[in-house]
Amino acid sequence: MSADDMSVPAAELVIVGHYDKGPGYATRRPSGSPSWLLMWTQEGAGLVEQGGAALTAGAGDLVVLASRAAHHYRTEGERWRFWWVHFQPRPSWVTWLRPYALSPGCHLAPGPHQRTPTTQPTLPPGTTLGPDATLPSGATLGHGDNLGPRTNLPPGSPGAAAGEPPPVSGRIERAFLRAHAYARWSGRGVPPEPGETSRPVAAMAERARELVLGAVEEILLLATAAPDAFGPELGDGEMGPGAWGASAPDAGGVSAPGPGGLGGPGPGGSRGVGGLRGVGVDRRVARALELIAAEPGAPHTVTSLAAAVALSPSRFAHVFAERTGRTPMRAVRAARLAHAAQLLEATDLDIGQVAAACGFVSPFHFSRTFAQEYGLPPRAYRRRLNS
Repeated sequence: MSADDMSVPAAELVIVGHYDKGPGYATRRPSGSPSWLLMWTQEGAGLVEQGGAALTAGAGDLVVLASRAAHHYRTEGERWRFWWVHFQPRPSWVTWLRPYALSPGCHLAPGPHQRTPTTQPTLPPGTTLGPDATLPSGATLGHGDNLGPRTNLPPGSPGAAAGEPPPVSGRIERAFLRAHAYARWSGRGVPPEPGETSRPVAAMAERARELVLGAVEEILLLATAAPDAFGPELGDGEMGPGAWGASAPDAGGVSAPGPGGLGGPGPGGSRGVGGLRGVGVDRRVARALELIAAEPGAPHTVTSLAAAVALSPSRFAHVFAERTGRTPMRAVRAARLAHAAQLLEATDLDIGQVAAACGFVSPFHFSRTFAQEYGLPPRAYRRRLNS
């Protein structure tokens, strides 16, 4: 069959494969490929060259090569076990990859083994981590620090289990397995379950291609997500990447409102999750605010939030209040109320369901708290919006 006989143009084909190659394996494309190429290394290493960039991809590294540029890749050492996908990217993917460009068309999203902070953060003296605390990658222990009996150290940290794969690698691998299975789908019935992966598969059915691209999107999001590393404070008024999105504190110390309740005044005068003051923004506080905004209905406590950012509860509460002007639990309360307002506006959930979804212990407590913050009880608030 020639390319002219195919129902899908070569440039639009979505092909998923898994290789385990030894010394001598190499591919050279002087004119590049009509499609983009993604490669994720599981074991061993591969040497990749494109557009003047040369890199060695090790375990956990994601390499993405744009189309139509000459490239060459080969096994580096004794083994290179890796997943690969030929695809055409969705527009948003190019934006995600841009910070990882080594040259035009060549991108490297490093695996966890390469993600070390530019500074080695040290926990404050006397810090005591809770039983389920996680020490950030690269963090060291100061004098008097005390790790709980079940502290989780990231791979590579002193005391971490040797060879233990980071959780994100397992999720990426499962996404590749799903992508390979989806590529075999006919578009009718139920997609096949992941199985044998020795043969590359081209997704010929339109629905199959869309499912594969969905899995690729998940892989890119996971591989390009910022690692959980908590360094020292930033400069005055400066913010860490992604901490607040497009919002920033105003002169009064309250940030502009954004989706999910982060920011300033909401409906009825709610201030949302308090803005950061005009002093140095602590990365750990920004991370705690991200966790609250992402899942306001979760059973957050000062202890759980402190453990998530590797601080003792007392130290976390002090730093959080100093930087935001409110306690952690007031920030949680504001986020829950903002989430509740969104559910009241966009859904027909009853008051009890809204209360439960937003983490309130009872509908009565929710209604009273909502009225205090928004000036109207939940039912009246919904009626006003729908009138």
